Amino acid sequence: MGEQPIFTTRAHVFQIDPTTKKNWVPASKQAVTVSYFYDSTRNSYRIISVDGSKVIINSTITPNMTFTKTSQKFGQWADSRANTVFGLGFASEQQLAKFAEKFQEVKEAAKLARDKSQEKMETSSNNSQESGRETPSSTQASSINGTDDEKISHGGPETAALMSENDKLKTTVEQSNTNAKKLETELQTLRDSNARLVDALTESSANVEIWKKQLSTCKEESDTLREKIAELESQCEMANVEKERNSKLTVQVQELETELQDKEQELENLRKQAEIIPQLMAECESITEKLQAAEVKNKDLEDRIEGLQADIEDSQSKQGIVKGELKKFMDVLDGKIDELHEFRQGLSKLGVDN
Repeated sequence: MGEQPIFTTRAHVFQIDPTTKKNWVPASKQAVTVSYFYDSTRNSYRIISVDGSKVIINSTITPNMTFTKTSQKFGQWADSRANTVFGLGFASEQQLAKFAEKFQEVKEAAKLARDKSQEKMETSSNNSQESGRETPSSTQASSINGTDDEKISHGGPETAALMSENDKLKTTVEQSNTNAKKLETELQTLRDSNARLVDALTESSANVEIWKKQLSTCKEESDTLREKIAELESQCEMANVEKERNSKLTVQVQELETELQDKEQELENLRKQAEIIPQLMAECESITEKLQAAEVKNKDLEDRIEGLQADIEDSQSKQGIVKGELKKFMDVLDGKIDELHEFRQGLSKLGVDN
């Protein structure tokens, strides 16, 4: 069946700096897919993550591995085969908890698979030893009585089969010994990696203790300075000036603390905005597509408007022509009316004369 994914999540991937073994180096520019895979043919588990066409995590889970939560949204584990430490930053505590729980399940499954393989190796080794013990007795039983020709004719096929089986068992034992040596080597490598991690954790703990001591020392010095300031204020009349300076300094410190809190809040907002950036980018692309479609529609409407304006100008020119012809017709009609009026007057005169 090959490898099949059994669990998938998204996280920011980091690797420990190979030179300092302390700082984290980002392996991905953004959150990527991190998956557990199970190989049914080898009965093994792996954590795999791919960023584009680059494989940034390819870690086989062994029973000696440990996944450690270093913060509310960050966890890490060491891979001695890859000679590195992987770190994952999640968007929420729930995702980290689910990943750690799955890591423990996979670790237990890998341990069961290793125990089963060791039991099979021990069983094959015991079978090979028992077959080696039984082979001489069967050969001896087949060779009791009879001449050498009879031994060859009667015991030959059985002896050849036993020798072939014995060779197979020897090969199996050699393979099991080789696998045992490999497992011992991997175990030693894991122990060395674990020792390095313990040293790193010890060093980090020592640094934390040093920082705590320095912080307490700074606090004690600050308290001492405050006491001295109070004594100076009570001893001399110039204490008011110093008090005003101290108040100004206190105000400045408060302002700096306020600015620091604002900066921290801005940093937190920026982190939240950074998490929303992919969604905003998708919305921006959608809006861009809509804008392009609107521009195309606007272009079509402009083309239609230009056509309508051309039609209007054509109709206006036609109306001007019609108006000119109508005016000519009205002039002719007025002339005809004047002629008819003159004709009526002539008729009236003729009637009067008669």
